[in-house]
Amino acid sequence: MMVKPARRHAMLALIVVSLLGCSTVDNSNYIDQASQAQAKTSQQLIEQLLATKNTQGVPSQSLARLTDLINVPELQTFISAALQNNPSLQQSVVALNMAYAQHGITSASRLPSVDASFSGTSTEDSDDSYTTDITVSWELDLWQKIADSSNAALKDIASTQASLQSAQDLVVANVMRSWLDISLKQQLVAIETQRLAVLDNNQALILARYRVGLGSLEDLDNATTSVASTQATLVDYQEQLAQSRRNLTLLTGQWTGSDVSVDISTQFPTVLNPIDSLGQQNLSHRPDIKTAFYNIEAESLRTDAAYKAMLPSISLSASLSDMAESPSDALLTGPLWSVLGQLSAPLFQGGKLKSQAELARLTTQQRYWVYQETLLNAVNEVENSVGQEYSLAKQQQHLTDAQLSAQRSFVSYEQKYRQGLVDIFDLLTVQQQTFDVEAQLVTTIYNRLINRIDLGLALGLGVSHEA
Repeated sequence: MMVKPARRHAMLALIVVSLLGCSTVDNSNYIDQASQAQAKTSQQLIEQLLATKNTQGVPSQSLARLTDLINVPELQTFISAALQNNPSLQQSVVALNMAYAQHGITSASRLPSVDASFSGTSTEDSDDSYTTDITVSWELDLWQKIADSSNAALKDIASTQASLQSAQDLVVANVMRSWLDISLKQQLVAIETQRLAVLDNNQALILARYRVGLGSLEDLDNATTSVASTQATLVDYQEQLAQSRRNLTLLTGQWTGSDVSVDISTQFPTVLNPIDSLGQQNLSHRPDIKTAFYNIEAESLRTDAAYKAMLPSISLSASLSDMAESPSDALLTGPLWSVLGQLSAPLFQGGKLKSQAELARLTTQQRYWVYQETLLNAVNEVENSVGQEYSLAKQQQHLTDAQLSAQRSFVSYEQKYRQGLVDIFDLLTVQQQTFDVEAQLVTTIYNRLINRIDLGLALGLGVSHEA
């Protein structure tokens, strides 16, 4: 019994619709769910932070880029050099160019291919013969399978571009952190230098008192111990400062054989607080979230292509050929042509195509959960950085109060020691406490400024900002 053509066409259409349906519903759900999760999470996070933000007396800042946090012209010069020469960043640039090249390979399948051949044959007792052949072949993209693969490659490019943006943001942030670290180390060196000068004066005073019989050998030993210990700490800080300068040079990707020549202020530069512009930020600006989302879209398109690989395909080919007894006559002077149309469909491959489609679907699902993890980590980074800002602000205030109190105690104990009212141990304890509090305060301010850079990255501020 023969099946009527109309019925055969209807059955084929039903199979096609079923296969296409399986390939698109779940994937579109992953993309939609990811978009909705990001939008909802961003809105809730920003509303929560705005509700708890203390804006009294704080003017609103307009921050578009990460570099807006610190306005130091000399720093911008280092940032520009790092963006041009940093080796790790240049690797990301090469990766992007490789993604473009891969897209070119994938897109080539959508265009006809042309092959040409020329051959000659020489046989004993026979005339020489020459053959020329040109063949044009093209696969019709009926189900948009090739288009899906090409679009997936475009999503790979977008993902790699986001990764490059992330690398640029990280390099800029590291240059800014290194700049602040040099300033911190300079201040710690200055504090230890002041401490050493005070301890040297103590040692000289104690030695003078000891020589006239007003002090003990234990007092002199204690003073000498404090001087030697501070000298060791000062040498350590000086080397840390030299390493920080070398690290800044390393980030620029240009080794000159000498330390950074530019003068970096001992005082910290002003670093704006990204919290003051929370209402303008959106987690979708973060490059890691962009990368994760583009990966979902790319794998979704590959899943569609994998399902469509089970559908019939149609290819066309046209050929021009010519045979002659001389090379010049064989150059298609009287060619024969032929056209071939071919319909092919996979019937049995041991379940290979079905397994490939299932693997592609599971990969899309995996990319969705990677996106969810990335989104949750982003929220956690923002909340931690905001919490640190408030915590470090309180620590800075308490340490400022402690420093004022310690300075008053410093002056008082120094006078009392000169009058013989306290011993050298009490004086050294108060002096050490004063300089320790000052160093702790400087370090806390540094940590607060570094945290503002981290918060800027967490909120999606980058080298270039897309609205």
